[in-house]
Amino acid sequence: MAQALKKLTVQALKHKSPESVIYGTRRAASQFWGNVEMGPPDVILGITEAYKKDNDPKKVNLGVGAYRDDQGKPFILPSVRKAESIIHGKGLNHEYAPIGGEAAYTSAVAELAFGECSQVIQNKSNAFNNTLSGTGALRLGLEFVTKHYAKNKEVWLSSPTWGNHPQICNTLGLPHKKYRYFDSKTNGFDIEGALEDICKIPKGSIILLHACAHNPTGVDPKPEEWKQLSQAIKDRELFPFFDMAYQGFATGSVDNDAFALRQFADDGHQVMLAQSFAKNMGLYGERVGALTLLCGDQESAAKVMSQLKIMIRTMYSNPPLYGSRLVKEILTNNELKQQWLADVKQMADRIISMRTQLRSGIEGAGNKQKWNHITDQIGMFCFTGLKPDQVARLTKEFHIYLTKDGRISVAGISSKNVNYVAEAIHKVTS
Repeated sequence: MAQALKKLTVQALKHKSPESVIYGTRRAASQFWGNVEMGPPDVILGITEAYKKDNDPKKVNLGVGAYRDDQGKPFILPSVRKAESIIHGKGLNHEYAPIGGEAAYTSAVAELAFGECSQVIQNKSNAFNNTLSGTGALRLGLEFVTKHYAKNKEVWLSSPTWGNHPQICNTLGLPHKKYRYFDSKTNGFDIEGALEDICKIPKGSIILLHACAHNPTGVDPKPEEWKQLSQAIKDRELFPFFDMAYQGFATGSVDNDAFALRQFADDGHQVMLAQSFAKNMGLYGERVGALTLLCGDQESAAKVMSQLKIMIRTMYSNPPLYGSRLVKEILTNNELKQQWLADVKQMADRIISMRTQLRSGIEGAGNKQKWNHITDQIGMFCFTGLKPDQVARLTKEFHIYLTKDGRISVAGISSKNVNYVAEAIHKVTS
C-alpha cells in the first residue's frame, strides 16, 4: 500500500506544471508580504529617471540636490583630496569609533558651527555626537525629543520645508505643524507672518529652523530678522532645533552662514543642532554629520550623552570613521582648512554667478515680470515662482526638468546652458 501511494504521488508531481509550482511558492511568500502597500515614488528620483530617459541633446536636470561644477560633473574638493592623501599616509586602522564619535572630530565641528571663541565651546556643558550625516542627526535628535523632552512634544516646521523633516516626524509619531515662512507674492521671507504664527505656538514646543540656505526656497531671514525671531522664540519659551546643512555653501563664508545659530546661542537659547558635511565638503556618500545639544551644565550634559549613546547603540552602534577623519583633518590642519575655505567659496561663488546670469538672461529677453528674487535668494535651491503648467511646458517643450512647485537646483545650471534655460523660462512666462 505504501509503495502504491508513493507511486501515485510521484506521478502527480510529474504532471504538475512549473508555473503551478512557482505560483504556489509565490502564494506562500505573499502570506508574509502580500499586505505591504506600494510606497509613493520619490519626487526627485522620478525627475532624474525621466531626465535619463530623455534623448534630447539640450536636456537640463534642475532637480538634482547635489553640487555640480560648470561641466555638470561631481566636484571633488582639492582640500578633500589632500586630506585623503594625508590619512592614507598615516596607516590608520579600522577599529570602531566611540559610540558618540571621536572627541577631536566633534570638537572641531562644534567650533566650526559656534565659533572658536564661543562660550558654548569653552564651558564644556554640551553633548556632541558624530552622526550619519544631517539626516541621521535630525532623526537622532527628534527621537531623543520623543523619549526625553519633558515639555510640549509638538514640532513646528517652516512652510515649506525640506521633505524629510515631516517624514521623520511621521515615522516617530511626533505631531508637527507649520508656521508661515515663504511669501509667494514676493518670493521672499514672510517676516510678519512668521512672527505672528510663532507668537501663537504653544509654549514649550519645538521649532525647527534652517540655519542658512533654506531648503527648498533659498530664502533666508536677514540678520535683523533673525534677531526678531530669536526674541519671539525666547518669549514663547520654544525649543529651537537648527538644521545646518550648508554652512559656507550659502554666502561663501562659514561665519556669515552661522550667524543665526550664533545669535541664538548668544541670546541664551539652549539649542539643538544638526550638521552635515555632504554639501560643503562634497562628502555625500560618506554620511558625515553631527548632533549637538547645549545642556546648560556638565551634569545635564553627562546625562544627555548617556541616553544618546544608548539610542545610538541600538540604532547603528558606531558612526562611520573614514568621512569624519577627513572632516577632522581639514578642520584641524590650518593649511588644509584655508584650502577648504577657498574651495567652499568657489562653489558658493559659482552658484551666485549662475543666479546672476539666469536673472540677466530672463530680463534681457524682455520679460516683464520681476525676477529679483533669483538673486535675492541664496544657496543651492531657488523658488522661481513658476506655476505647475509653466513647469510642464518647460519639460515638454524644452526638456528642462524640475519639481512642479517651480523649485530649481541652481547647481544644475552652467555657463553652457544658462542662456537656454533663461530663454525657456522667458517663453513660458510671457
